[in-house]
Amino acid sequence: MINGTVVGLQARIGVILRFVEHPDIEIQCVVDTGFEGFLTLPPAAIAQLRLPYLIKINANLANNSSVETDVYLATIIWNGVECNVAVLAMGSRPLIGTALLKDYHLSIDFCEGGTVLVDEIL
Repeated sequence: MINGTVVGLQARIGVILRFVEHPDIEIQCVVDTGFEGFLTLPPAAIAQLRLPYLIKINANLANNSSVETDVYLATIIWNGVECNVAVLAMGSRPLIGTALLKDYHLSIDFCEGGTVLVDEIL
């Protein structure tokens, strides 16, 4: 089970990024159920973390416009399991998309300090 908290009506949970020769880093991410990918990180954060580049794609935004964005690879710990995910370099805050929530139940108490729970569907 993954736990988080509602801050300013945003459901937030921590994602642990794993590195080969450096300590793990936890990044607080906003859960975005309108984003079908795994993760987004601001381009400056990706540069600082030195994530490996994968490809450039056209990402479709909520207003149905399309923007070209770079995609990087990150190793994360998700519900205790190490996995590799695509990270889009965009936006000003880290987002978790529905690709990470696949086969999980998401529960959010939408009040300041409310509980966010992500639990595997058995």
